[in-house]
Amino acid sequence: MTQYIHVFIFVIALGVVLLFLCNFSQFNGQNNLHRLQFSHDASLLQIACDRLAKQKNSFIWVNSLTSTLKRIKGMEDYLIQNHYITAPLSNEEANFPLAYIIVLHKEFDTFERLFRAIYMPQNIYCIHVDEKSSADYIQAVNDFVDCFPNAFLASKMEPVVYAGISRLQADLNCMKDLLKSEVQWKYVINTCGQDFPLKTNREIVQHLKKFNGKNITPGVLPPDHAIPRTKYVHREDIVHSYVLRTNILKPPPPHNITIYFGSAYVALTREFTKFILEDQRALDFLKWSKDTYSPDEHYWVTLNRIPDFPGSMPDAKWEGNLRAIKWSDDRSHDGCHGHYVRQVCVYGPGDIPWLCNSTSVFANKFELSSYPPTLECMELRLRHKALSQSKTALQPSWFF
Repeated sequence: MTQYIHVFIFVIALGVVLLFLCNFSQFNGQNNLHRLQFSHDASLLQIACDRLAKQKNSFIWVNSLTSTLKRIKGMEDYLIQNHYITAPLSNEEANFPLAYIIVLHKEFDTFERLFRAIYMPQNIYCIHVDEKSSADYIQAVNDFVDCFPNAFLASKMEPVVYAGISRLQADLNCMKDLLKSEVQWKYVINTCGQDFPLKTNREIVQHLKKFNGKNITPGVLPPDHAIPRTKYVHREDIVHSYVLRTNILKPPPPHNITIYFGSAYVALTREFTKFILEDQRALDFLKWSKDTYSPDEHYWVTLNRIPDFPGSMPDAKWEGNLRAIKWSDDRSHDGCHGHYVRQVCVYGPGDIPWLCNSTSVFANKFELSSYPPTLECMELRLRHKALSQSKTALQPSWFF
């Protein structure tokens, strides 16, 4: 009889446990299922990326990330489901906030991946959308930016023309806005919507610290092919979106400034940024540059060679390693495994090994719509690096 009583008690106890588990699963089942499915997808993604990085064919591909704002109800759900980092990952990063400029005109989903990759709550972000973009596109970016207290649209939008003054002006507009922010950022980094970081935020901070308050503007004296860019007057045609060279010679640069030629993508200190927006030489040089070809490729590098400008590097060359780019006329790389646009490689999956071996801060360019595995794998790699470097308690939802 005692044995039957023990069995009876055990059955009752088991029933209570099962009832509790059933109720708990009803309460939390959907979230657990999401985590289980997401973990499974991420594992498959890791397998595929490992094979691609080792230059092997990948027999499986999954897109494991929800990446469209319209599919998610509410900003908080969006941040959680899309694995945004919501607290600084180290004291070093918290004490060295960065400012970012992102200039956009297409590829919303690609931009979204870039933003998530560089997003940190201590940083600040100015988003400039080409004024010529569709109303739907501008609204989509605006709705997206509203999710983040430390991101905003530029107060003044430019109708951006490739190689025109409008592209440089877009960066300058954002710089003016960023200087009004309460965030005491150390450097501003300008990007476009098809860039992607190859370094974590912590690695970017450490890279910038090595320059001890100097601006990073890779460039040299102009080679022969670049001299006509500032020798002749150019006209920006906004209607047809191109820059036309004329036969009219330009006058010499103001203040006997020596022209340099280099990268349009730079990292500038807060002091330098404020200075060039107020210094008469910089203002005169900007006015002189308005009818040149691709002024953003000579403006920053030239001003940073003037000795008395804050953080200047008069003897600098190409150092800085800010961008990894596969140019079509460069034979030092293994070729483009995607396709070329204006002589720049849009990276395909076959470019992943080259990107993984690069020591640059950013790479250009990516298209999620054309080659989703490339961006998916580079983002997964970046998150894993951030996880291994972090000294803080991390929320599981930050990693996938």
